[in-house]
Amino acid sequence: MFNLFRPATSLMVQYAHYHRDRRNILTHLVGIPLIVMAVGMLLVEPVFTVGDYWFTLAGVFWLISTLWYLSLGALLLGVATSAVNGALMWAAYQTPAWTAALDWPLLQGQPVWVLGLGVFFVGWVIQFIGHAFEGRKPAFVDDVVGLMVGPMFVVGEVLMAVGFLRRMHHDIQRLAGPTR
Repeated sequence: MFNLFRPATSLMVQYAHYHRDRRNILTHLVGIPLIVMAVGMLLVEPVFTVGDYWFTLAGVFWLISTLWYLSLGALLLGVATSAVNGALMWAAYQTPAWTAALDWPLLQGQPVWVLGLGVFFVGWVIQFIGHAFEGRKPAFVDDVVGLMVGPMFVVGEVLMAVGFLRRMHHDIQRLAGPTR
């Protein structure tokens, strides 16, 4: 069972128990960023103003998740996850510009949230395909904190693949088993 305030390594090991098949991990490298961007797309409107400042729920979501990732005791992983999520939120804010650039009649004039629903759906389809390879249910089924660990897991997988987070990688391999 996940606990919101466990150290990053403990959360990553627990999440890894559901993700040992390389094909599942690869689908997560695509599906989870799509889902995070889609959440941003669903939350970029409306824009709220307080005096001279403006904000959206997408920005609030990013800020709260950043504070959580940074509190888990793995600074590189927290900063990298927050940066990737920030880039995905930025991409969500750019949705009107990229849909105009594509010049696809189906996309023209659609509210950002409608497109966000489509991206959200595609992201989850990719996730469930990965879990079919794995032969296991998604981690969030047992604990909703898995929804927050997912983005950190895919960023961690990339960092580990290029040689960072060696201790965490060792702990995951030792406690959750090797990827197959």
